[in-house]
Amino acid sequence: MQNALNFYINGAWCLPDNRAKCDVVNPSTEETITQISLGTKQDVDDAVQAAKAAFPSYSGLDVAARLELMDAIIAIYQKRLKDIADIISQEMGAPKGLAQAAQAPSGLGHFMVARDVLSKYEFESKINNTTILEEPIGVCGLITPWNWPINQIACKVAPALAAGCTMVLKPSEVAPLNAIVLAEVLDEAGVPAGVFNLVNGDGPGVGSAISAHPDIDMVSFTGSTRAGIEVAKNAADGVKRVTQELGGKSANILLPDVDVQKAVSHGVHSCMNNSGQSCNAPTRMLVHADQHDEAVAVARVTAETVKAGAPDEEDTVIGPVVSETQFNRIQHLIQAGIEEGAELVIGGPGRPEGLNKGFFVKPTVFANVTNDMRIAREEIFGPVLTILKYETLEDAVAIANDTPYGLSSYIQSSDRDKAFEVASQIRAGNVHLNGAPLDNNAPFGGYKQSGNGREWGIHGFKEFLETKAVFG
Repeated sequence: MQNALNFYINGAWCLPDNRAKCDVVNPSTEETITQISLGTKQDVDDAVQAAKAAFPSYSGLDVAARLELMDAIIAIYQKRLKDIADIISQEMGAPKGLAQAAQAPSGLGHFMVARDVLSKYEFESKINNTTILEEPIGVCGLITPWNWPINQIACKVAPALAAGCTMVLKPSEVAPLNAIVLAEVLDEAGVPAGVFNLVNGDGPGVGSAISAHPDIDMVSFTGSTRAGIEVAKNAADGVKRVTQELGGKSANILLPDVDVQKAVSHGVHSCMNNSGQSCNAPTRMLVHADQHDEAVAVARVTAETVKAGAPDEEDTVIGPVVSETQFNRIQHLIQAGIEEGAELVIGGPGRPEGLNKGFFVKPTVFANVTNDMRIAREEIFGPVLTILKYETLEDAVAIANDTPYGLSSYIQSSDRDKAFEVASQIRAGNVHLNGAPLDNNAPFGGYKQSGNGREWGIHGFKEFLETKAVFG
Protein backbone atom coordinates (compact mmCIF):
# COMPACT_ATOMS: atom_id res chain seq x y z
CA MET A 1 0.00 0.00 0.00
CA GLN A 2 1.54 3.24 -1.22
CA ASN A 3 0.74 5.43 1.80
CA ALA A 4 1.13 2.85 4.57
CA LEU A 5 4.17 4.52 6.15
CA ASN A 6 2.84 8.06 5.75
CA PHE A 7 0.40 10.19 7.69
CA TYR A 8 -2.17 12.47 6.11
CA ILE A 9 -1.73 15.95 7.63
CA ASN A 10 -2.85 19.33 6.28
CA GLY A 11 -4.02 17.89 2.97
CA ALA A 12 -0.84 15.98 2.11
CA TRP A 13 0.83 12.64 2.74
CA CYS A 14 3.91 13.20 4.88
CA LEU A 15 6.63 11.26 6.67
CA PRO A 16 6.22 10.77 10.44
CA ASP A 17 8.26 12.42 13.17
CA ASN A 18 10.29 9.25 13.68
CA ARG A 19 10.66 5.95 11.86
CA ALA A 20 9.22 3.50 14.39
CA LYS A 21 7.07 0.92 12.64
CA CYS A 22 4.39 -1.63 13.42
CA ASP A 23 3.52 -4.79 11.47
CA VAL A 24 0.01 -5.19 10.11
CA VAL A 25 -0.70 -8.93 10.27
CA ASN A 26 -3.22 -10.97 8.31
CA PRO A 27 -4.91 -12.97 11.12
CA SER A 28 -5.81 -15.81 8.74
CA THR A 29 -2.21 -16.54 7.79
CA GLU A 30 -0.26 -14.85 10.61
CA GLU A 31 1.83 -13.21 7.85
CA THR A 32 2.71 -9.52 7.72
CA ILE A 33 0.75 -7.59 5.07
CA THR A 34 2.71 -4.37 5.40
CA GLN A 35 3.97 -1.97 8.04
CA ILE A 36 2.65 1.34 9.30
CA SER A 37 4.48 4.12 11.09
CA LEU A 38 3.83 4.74 14.78
CA GLY A 39 3.06 8.37 15.48
CA THR A 40 4.39 10.53 18.28
CA LYS A 41 3.16 13.46 20.32
CA GLN A 42 4.80 15.74 17.73
CA ASP A 43 2.86 14.11 14.88
CA VAL A 44 -0.36 14.62 16.82
CA ASP A 45 0.50 18.25 17.48
CA ASP A 46 1.24 18.84 13.78
CA ALA A 47 -2.15 17.36 12.89
CA VAL A 48 -4.00 19.30 15.59
CA GLN A 49 -2.44 22.59 14.50
CA ALA A 50 -3.49 21.89 10.91
CA ALA A 51 -7.04 21.16 12.07
CA LYS A 52 -7.10 24.24 14.28
CA ALA A 53 -5.94 26.47 11.41
CA ALA A 54 -8.54 24.99 9.05
CA PHE A 55 -11.47 25.32 11.48
CA PRO A 56 -12.42 29.01 10.98
CA SER A 57 -12.83 28.71 7.22
CA TYR A 58 -14.33 25.22 7.14
CA SER A 59 -16.84 25.88 9.93
CA GLY A 60 -17.92 28.98 8.00
CA LEU A 61 -18.89 27.03 4.88
CA ASP A 62 -22.60 27.18 4.18
CA VAL A 63 -24.75 24.08 4.17
CA ALA A 64 -24.87 23.92 0.37
CA ALA A 65 -21.07 23.74 0.15
CA ARG A 66 -20.88 21.02 2.80
CA LEU A 67 -23.60 19.04 1.04
CA GLU A 68 -21.64 19.26 -2.21
CA LEU A 69 -18.57 17.93 -0.41
CA MET A 70 -20.55 15.06 1.14
CA ASP A 71 -21.90 14.14 -2.29
CA ALA A 72 -18.36 13.99 -3.68
CA ILE A 73 -17.21 11.78 -0.80
CA ILE A 74 -20.13 9.40 -1.26
CA ALA A 75 -19.49 9.07 -5.00
CA ILE A 76 -15.78 8.31 -4.57
CA TYR A 77 -16.41 5.97 -1.63
CA GLN A 78 -18.76 3.99 -3.88
CA LYS A 79 -15.96 3.68 -6.45
CA ARG A 80 -13.56 2.40 -3.78
CA LEU A 81 -16.06 0.07 -2.09
CA LYS A 82 -14.35 -3.12 -3.29
CA ASP A 83 -10.92 -1.83 -2.25
CA ILE A 84 -12.22 -1.13 1.25
CA ALA A 85 -13.87 -4.55 1.51
CA ASP A 86 -10.74 -6.34 0.30
CA ILE A 87 -8.43 -4.55 2.72
CA ILE A 88 -10.75 -5.16 5.70
CA SER A 89 -10.88 -8.85 4.82
CA GLN A 90 -7.08 -8.97 4.81
CA GLU A 91 -6.32 -6.92 7.91
CA MET A 92 -8.98 -8.18 10.32
CA GLY A 93 -10.02 -11.48 8.79
CA ALA A 94 -13.64 -10.75 7.86
CA PRO A 95 -15.06 -13.30 5.40
CA LYS A 96 -15.30 -11.82 1.90
CA GLY A 97 -19.11 -11.95 1.97
CA LEU A 98 -19.29 -10.09 5.28
CA ALA A 99 -16.72 -7.53 4.17
CA GLN A 100 -18.54 -6.87 0.90
CA ALA A 101 -22.11 -6.94 2.23
CA ALA A 102 -21.70 -5.34 5.67
CA GLN A 103 -18.26 -4.11 6.71
CA ALA A 104 -17.44 -1.81 3.76
CA PRO A 105 -21.02 -0.63 3.02
CA SER A 106 -21.58 0.30 6.67
CA GLY A 107 -19.20 3.23 6.28
CA LEU A 108 -20.94 4.42 3.14
CA GLY A 109 -24.24 4.27 5.00
CA HIS A 110 -23.01 6.67 7.67
CA PHE A 111 -21.88 9.21 5.08
CA MET A 112 -25.27 9.01 3.39
CA VAL A 113 -27.14 9.44 6.68
CA ALA A 114 -24.93 12.36 7.76
CA ARG A 115 -25.60 14.02 4.40
CA ASP A 116 -29.33 13.57 4.86
CA VAL A 117 -29.27 14.96 8.42
CA LEU A 118 -27.30 17.99 7.27
CA SER A 119 -29.77 18.71 4.47
CA LYS A 120 -32.66 19.01 6.94
CA TYR A 121 -31.02 20.32 10.12
CA GLU A 122 -32.13 23.64 11.63
CA PHE A 123 -29.06 25.30 13.11
CA GLU A 124 -31.05 28.28 14.39
CA SER A 125 -34.18 28.35 16.52
CA LYS A 126 -36.05 30.69 18.89
CA ILE A 127 -37.04 30.58 22.55
CA ASN A 128 -39.04 33.72 23.38
CA ASN A 129 -36.74 36.62 22.37
CA THR A 130 -33.61 34.45 22.43
CA THR A 131 -31.94 33.00 19.35
CA ILE A 132 -30.46 29.53 19.83
CA LEU A 133 -27.52 28.78 17.56
CA GLU A 134 -25.97 25.34 17.12
CA GLU A 135 -22.41 25.59 15.91
CA PRO A 136 -19.60 23.10 15.17
CA ILE A 137 -17.77 22.25 18.37
CA GLY A 138 -14.26 22.68 16.94
CA VAL A 139 -11.28 20.34 16.54
CA CYS A 140 -12.23 16.72 17.22
CA GLY A 141 -10.00 13.80 18.17
CA LEU A 142 -11.39 10.52 16.85
CA ILE A 143 -10.05 7.20 18.19
CA THR A 144 -11.47 4.02 16.66
CA PRO A 145 -11.20 0.21 17.04
CA TRP A 146 -10.50 -2.71 14.72
CA ASN A 147 -13.64 -4.88 14.91
CA TRP A 148 -15.92 -2.93 12.54
CA PRO A 149 -13.17 -0.56 11.44
CA ILE A 150 -14.64 1.58 8.65
CA ASN A 151 -18.05 1.60 10.33
CA GLN A 152 -16.60 3.08 13.52
CA ILE A 153 -14.48 5.56 11.59
CA ALA A 154 -17.30 6.74 9.32
CA CYS A 155 -19.85 7.15 12.10
CA LYS A 156 -17.49 9.76 13.58
CA VAL A 157 -15.88 11.33 10.50
CA ALA A 158 -19.12 11.72 8.53
CA PRO A 159 -21.14 13.70 11.11
CA ALA A 160 -18.07 15.70 12.12
CA LEU A 161 -17.52 16.78 8.51
CA ALA A 162 -21.22 17.47 7.99
CA ALA A 163 -21.43 19.55 11.18
CA GLY A 164 -18.47 21.72 10.15
CA CYS A 165 -15.78 20.34 12.46
CA THR A 166 -12.14 19.59 11.73
CA MET A 167 -10.48 16.46 13.06
CA VAL A 168 -7.57 14.16 13.79
CA LEU A 169 -8.22 10.42 13.40
CA LYS A 170 -6.27 7.62 15.07
CA PRO A 171 -7.54 4.26 13.80
CA SER A 172 -6.56 1.01 15.47
CA GLU A 173 -2.98 0.03 14.72
CA VAL A 174 -4.25 -3.55 14.37
CA ALA A 175 -6.47 -2.75 11.35
CA PRO A 176 -5.38 0.67 10.05
CA LEU A 177 -5.30 0.18 6.29
CA ASN A 178 -8.98 0.87 5.61
CA ALA A 179 -8.47 4.30 7.21
CA ILE A 180 -5.68 5.02 4.73
CA VAL A 181 -8.06 4.19 1.86
CA LEU A 182 -10.68 6.50 3.40
CA ALA A 183 -8.09 9.30 3.62
CA GLU A 184 -7.45 8.80 -0.10
CA VAL A 185 -11.20 9.04 -0.70
CA LEU A 186 -11.50 12.27 1.26
CA ASP A 187 -8.45 13.75 -0.49
CA GLU A 188 -9.85 12.95 -3.93
CA ALA A 189 -13.23 14.38 -2.94
CA GLY A 190 -11.62 17.73 -2.21
CA VAL A 191 -11.87 17.94 1.57
CA PRO A 192 -9.97 21.17 2.34
CA ALA A 193 -6.43 20.90 3.73
CA GLY A 194 -6.35 20.47 7.50
CA VAL A 195 -10.00 19.49 7.87
CA PHE A 196 -9.27 15.75 8.06
CA ASN A 197 -5.96 14.45 9.41
CA LEU A 198 -4.81 10.86 9.91
CA VAL A 199 -2.09 9.84 12.38
CA ASN A 200 -1.46 6.13 12.89
CA GLY A 201 -0.11 4.77 16.14
CA ASP A 202 -0.90 3.04 19.39
CA GLY A 203 -2.83 4.20 22.44
CA PRO A 204 0.09 5.33 24.61
CA GLY A 205 1.85 7.12 21.75
CA VAL A 206 -1.02 8.73 19.83
CA GLY A 207 -4.30 8.07 21.65
CA SER A 208 -3.08 9.68 24.87
CA ALA A 209 -1.65 12.67 22.99
CA ILE A 210 -4.99 13.23 21.25
CA SER A 211 -7.12 12.93 24.38
CA ALA A 212 -4.86 15.24 26.39
CA HIS A 213 -4.16 17.85 23.71
CA PRO A 214 -5.25 21.34 24.84
CA ASP A 215 -6.35 22.39 21.35
CA ILE A 216 -8.74 19.47 20.85
CA ASP A 217 -12.29 20.42 21.82
CA MET A 218 -13.88 16.98 21.75
CA VAL A 219 -12.76 13.35 21.84
CA SER A 220 -14.93 10.61 20.40
CA PHE A 221 -13.66 7.18 21.40
CA THR A 222 -14.78 3.65 20.61
CA GLY A 223 -13.04 0.71 22.28
CA SER A 224 -12.77 -1.15 25.55
CA THR A 225 -14.13 0.23 28.79
CA ARG A 226 -10.62 0.11 30.30
CA ALA A 227 -9.19 2.27 27.49
CA GLY A 228 -12.23 4.56 27.59
CA ILE A 229 -11.57 5.34 31.24
CA GLU A 230 -7.99 6.34 30.38
CA VAL A 231 -9.21 8.59 27.57
CA ALA A 232 -11.63 10.33 29.94
CA LYS A 233 -8.91 10.84 32.56
CA ASN A 234 -6.51 12.27 29.98
CA ALA A 235 -9.21 14.61 28.68
CA ALA A 236 -10.34 15.82 32.09
CA ASP A 237 -7.73 18.51 32.57
CA GLY A 238 -8.88 20.24 29.40
CA VAL A 239 -12.60 19.91 30.31
CA LYS A 240 -13.21 18.78 26.75
CA ARG A 241 -16.30 16.88 25.67
CA VAL A 242 -15.78 13.12 25.64
CA THR A 243 -18.16 10.65 24.01
CA GLN A 244 -17.52 6.94 24.42
CA GLU A 245 -18.89 3.75 22.91
CA LEU A 246 -17.39 1.01 25.04
CA GLY A 247 -17.83 -2.64 25.95
CA GLY A 248 -20.92 -4.80 26.22
CA LYS A 249 -22.28 -8.07 27.56
CA SER A 250 -25.69 -8.14 25.95
CA ALA A 251 -28.51 -10.36 27.14
CA ASN A 252 -30.81 -12.16 24.70
CA ILE A 253 -34.03 -12.91 26.60
CA LEU A 254 -36.19 -15.64 25.09
CA LEU A 255 -39.68 -15.37 26.56
CA PRO A 256 -41.45 -18.72 27.14
CA ASP A 257 -43.81 -18.16 24.19
CA VAL A 258 -41.06 -18.18 21.54
CA ASP A 259 -40.44 -20.69 18.81
CA VAL A 260 -37.33 -22.14 20.48
CA GLN A 261 -35.86 -23.51 17.26
CA LYS A 262 -36.10 -20.19 15.45
CA ALA A 263 -35.13 -17.98 18.38
CA VAL A 264 -32.10 -19.99 19.49
CA SER A 265 -30.80 -20.45 15.95
CA HIS A 266 -31.05 -16.71 15.33
CA GLY A 267 -29.35 -16.00 18.65
CA VAL A 268 -26.40 -18.29 17.93
CA HIS A 269 -25.77 -16.76 14.51
CA SER A 270 -26.10 -13.22 15.89
CA CYS A 271 -23.65 -13.95 18.68
CA MET A 272 -21.04 -15.46 16.38
CA ASN A 273 -21.33 -13.04 13.47
CA ASN A 274 -18.01 -11.28 12.75
CA SER A 275 -16.33 -14.01 14.84
CA GLY A 276 -18.11 -12.64 17.90
CA GLN A 277 -16.16 -9.39 17.63
CA SER A 278 -19.08 -7.00 18.09
CA CYS A 279 -19.57 -4.93 21.23
CA ASN A 280 -23.35 -5.45 20.96
CA ALA A 281 -23.24 -9.22 20.33
CA PRO A 282 -25.99 -11.14 22.21
CA THR A 283 -23.57 -13.27 24.21
CA ARG A 284 -25.83 -14.15 27.17
CA MET A 285 -28.86 -16.17 26.07
CA LEU A 286 -31.51 -16.27 28.82
CA VAL A 287 -34.03 -19.10 28.49
CA HIS A 288 -36.78 -20.32 30.80
CA ALA A 289 -35.61 -23.22 32.95
CA ASP A 290 -38.22 -25.52 31.39
CA GLN A 291 -36.82 -24.80 27.90
CA HIS A 292 -33.13 -24.91 28.76
CA ASP A 293 -32.39 -28.41 27.50
CA GLU A 294 -34.30 -27.85 24.25
CA ALA A 295 -32.44 -24.57 23.70
CA VAL A 296 -29.10 -26.27 24.33
CA ALA A 297 -29.85 -28.96 21.75
CA VAL A 298 -30.77 -26.35 19.13
CA ALA A 299 -27.69 -24.28 19.95
CA ARG A 300 -25.42 -27.29 19.50
CA VAL A 301 -26.85 -28.14 16.08
CA THR A 302 -26.73 -24.51 14.97
CA ALA A 303 -23.15 -23.97 16.14
CA GLU A 304 -22.09 -27.01 14.11
CA THR A 305 -23.05 -25.07 10.96
CA VAL A 306 -20.88 -22.07 11.89
CA LYS A 307 -17.80 -22.97 9.87
CA ALA A 308 -14.59 -21.15 10.72
CA GLY A 309 -12.27 -20.78 7.77
CA ALA A 310 -10.22 -18.59 5.49
CA PRO A 311 -12.04 -15.38 4.47
CA ASP A 312 -11.89 -16.20 0.75
CA GLU A 313 -13.49 -19.66 1.04
CA GLU A 314 -17.11 -19.75 -0.13
CA ASP A 315 -18.48 -21.78 2.80
CA THR A 316 -16.73 -19.77 5.53
CA VAL A 317 -19.17 -18.36 8.06
CA ILE A 318 -16.66 -16.79 10.45
CA GLY A 319 -13.02 -15.91 9.94
CA PRO A 320 -10.29 -15.65 12.56
CA VAL A 321 -10.25 -13.24 15.45
CA VAL A 322 -8.09 -10.23 14.79
CA SER A 323 -4.82 -10.98 16.59
CA GLU A 324 -2.80 -13.38 18.69
CA THR A 325 -3.52 -11.25 21.74
CA GLN A 326 -7.27 -11.62 21.20
CA PHE A 327 -6.91 -15.34 20.47
CA ASN A 328 -5.04 -15.96 23.71
CA ARG A 329 -7.51 -13.95 25.77
CA ILE A 330 -10.48 -15.88 24.34
CA GLN A 331 -8.74 -19.22 24.98
CA HIS A 332 -8.13 -18.16 28.57
CA LEU A 333 -11.79 -17.31 29.13
CA ILE A 334 -13.01 -20.52 27.51
CA GLN A 335 -10.78 -22.46 29.89
CA ALA A 336 -12.12 -20.38 32.79
CA GLY A 337 -15.67 -21.36 31.83
CA ILE A 338 -14.74 -25.04 31.97
CA GLU A 339 -12.96 -24.66 35.30
CA GLU A 340 -15.87 -22.76 36.85
CA GLY A 341 -18.25 -25.61 36.06
CA ALA A 342 -20.19 -24.44 33.01
CA GLU A 343 -21.33 -27.22 30.67
CA LEU A 344 -19.29 -27.16 27.45
CA VAL A 345 -21.86 -27.97 24.75
CA ILE A 346 -19.64 -27.58 21.69
CA GLY A 347 -16.29 -26.04 20.83
CA GLY A 348 -13.76 -25.35 23.55
CA PRO A 349 -10.05 -24.55 23.63
CA GLY A 350 -7.80 -24.70 20.59
CA ARG A 351 -8.27 -24.11 16.88
CA PRO A 352 -11.03 -25.75 14.83
CA GLU A 353 -10.10 -29.05 13.22
CA GLY A 354 -8.00 -28.65 10.08
CA LEU A 355 -6.83 -25.13 10.89
CA ASN A 356 -3.26 -25.18 12.19
CA LYS A 357 -2.39 -21.57 11.42
CA GLY A 358 -4.27 -18.35 11.94
CA PHE A 359 -6.14 -16.99 14.96
CA PHE A 360 -9.21 -19.18 14.51
CA VAL A 361 -11.46 -19.95 17.48
CA LYS A 362 -13.88 -22.86 17.70
CA PRO A 363 -17.53 -21.74 17.74
CA THR A 364 -18.25 -22.43 21.40
CA VAL A 365 -21.45 -22.79 23.43
CA PHE A 366 -21.68 -23.10 27.21
CA ALA A 367 -24.87 -24.16 29.03
CA ASN A 368 -25.96 -24.16 32.67
CA VAL A 369 -24.08 -20.92 33.11
CA THR A 370 -24.67 -18.74 36.15
CA ASN A 371 -24.34 -14.99 36.03
CA ASP A 372 -21.43 -14.93 38.49
CA MET A 373 -19.12 -16.87 36.16
CA ARG A 374 -16.42 -14.96 34.29
CA ILE A 375 -17.81 -16.07 30.91
CA ALA A 376 -21.12 -14.43 31.86
CA ARG A 377 -19.60 -11.20 33.16
CA GLU A 378 -16.57 -10.42 31.01
CA GLU A 379 -16.65 -9.33 27.40
CA ILE A 380 -15.07 -12.29 25.59
CA PHE A 381 -15.14 -10.74 22.09
CA GLY A 382 -15.07 -14.10 20.36
CA PRO A 383 -17.54 -16.70 19.04
CA VAL A 384 -18.61 -17.84 22.51
CA LEU A 385 -22.25 -18.08 23.64
CA THR A 386 -23.37 -18.60 27.24
CA ILE A 387 -26.84 -19.99 28.02
CA LEU A 388 -28.41 -19.09 31.38
CA LYS A 389 -31.69 -20.22 32.98
CA TYR A 390 -34.37 -18.01 34.50
CA GLU A 391 -37.50 -18.95 36.44
CA THR A 392 -39.71 -15.85 36.10
CA LEU A 393 -39.78 -12.80 33.85
CA GLU A 394 -38.69 -10.65 36.78
CA ASP A 395 -35.77 -13.02 37.26
CA ALA A 396 -34.82 -12.65 33.56
CA VAL A 397 -34.84 -8.86 33.75
CA ALA A 398 -32.73 -8.93 36.92
CA ILE A 399 -30.15 -11.21 35.30
CA ALA A 400 -30.08 -9.09 32.14
CA ASN A 401 -29.45 -5.94 34.17
CA ASP A 402 -26.93 -7.58 36.49
CA THR A 403 -23.89 -6.42 34.49
CA PRO A 404 -21.65 -3.35 34.57
CA TYR A 405 -22.45 -2.91 30.88
CA GLY A 406 -25.52 -1.53 29.17
CA LEU A 407 -24.99 -1.32 25.43
CA SER A 408 -27.60 -3.63 23.94
CA SER A 409 -30.19 -6.22 24.80
CA TYR A 410 -32.36 -8.57 22.75
CA ILE A 411 -35.89 -9.77 23.50
CA GLN A 412 -37.73 -12.46 21.57
CA SER A 413 -41.45 -13.14 22.00
CA SER A 414 -44.51 -13.90 19.90
CA ASP A 415 -46.23 -11.04 21.77
CA ARG A 416 -44.65 -7.74 20.69
CA ASP A 417 -46.45 -5.76 23.40
CA LYS A 418 -45.02 -8.07 26.04
CA ALA A 419 -41.55 -7.77 24.50
CA PHE A 420 -41.85 -3.98 24.52
CA GLU A 421 -42.90 -4.05 28.18
CA VAL A 422 -39.78 -6.02 29.02
CA ALA A 423 -37.66 -3.64 26.92
CA SER A 424 -38.77 -0.73 29.09
CA GLN A 425 -37.20 -2.47 32.12
CA ILE A 426 -33.82 -3.11 30.52
CA ARG A 427 -30.94 -0.77 31.38
CA ALA A 428 -29.35 -0.59 27.94
CA GLY A 429 -29.08 1.98 25.18
CA ASN A 430 -30.32 -0.35 22.43
CA VAL A 431 -32.96 -3.07 22.60
CA HIS A 432 -33.76 -5.35 19.65
CA LEU A 433 -37.21 -6.93 19.53
CA ASN A 434 -37.51 -10.23 17.66
CA GLY A 435 -34.28 -9.88 15.73
CA ALA A 436 -34.86 -6.33 14.48
CA PRO A 437 -31.65 -4.99 12.88
CA LEU A 438 -29.81 -1.79 13.68
CA ASP A 439 -30.89 1.44 11.98
CA ASN A 440 -28.22 3.94 10.86
CA ASN A 441 -30.68 6.76 11.55
CA ALA A 442 -31.31 5.71 15.17
CA PRO A 443 -29.02 6.53 18.12
CA PHE A 444 -26.36 3.98 19.03
CA GLY A 445 -24.70 3.95 22.45
CA GLY A 446 -24.94 2.58 25.95
CA TYR A 447 -25.73 2.99 29.62
CA LYS A 448 -23.35 2.44 32.54
CA GLN A 449 -19.85 1.25 31.59
CA SER A 450 -20.84 0.90 27.95
CA GLY A 451 -20.21 4.61 27.53
CA ASN A 452 -21.92 7.95 27.17
CA GLY A 453 -23.13 10.06 24.28
CA ARG A 454 -24.72 8.66 21.15
CA GLU A 455 -23.59 7.97 17.59
CA TRP A 456 -25.44 7.55 14.27
CA GLY A 457 -28.18 9.69 12.73
CA ILE A 458 -29.28 13.01 14.11
CA HIS A 459 -28.23 12.10 17.67
CA GLY A 460 -24.67 11.43 16.51
CA PHE A 461 -24.69 14.66 14.50
CA LYS A 462 -25.69 16.69 17.57
CA GLU A 463 -22.65 15.42 19.50
CA PHE A 464 -20.46 17.55 17.19
CA LEU A 465 -22.39 20.76 17.87
CA GLU A 466 -22.11 23.37 20.61
CA THR A 467 -25.14 25.41 21.72
CA LYS A 468 -25.12 29.20 21.97
CA ALA A 469 -27.93 31.42 23.29
CA VAL A 470 -28.10 34.97 21.89
CA PHE A 471 -30.39 37.11 24.05
CA GLY A 472 -32.38 40.11 22.79
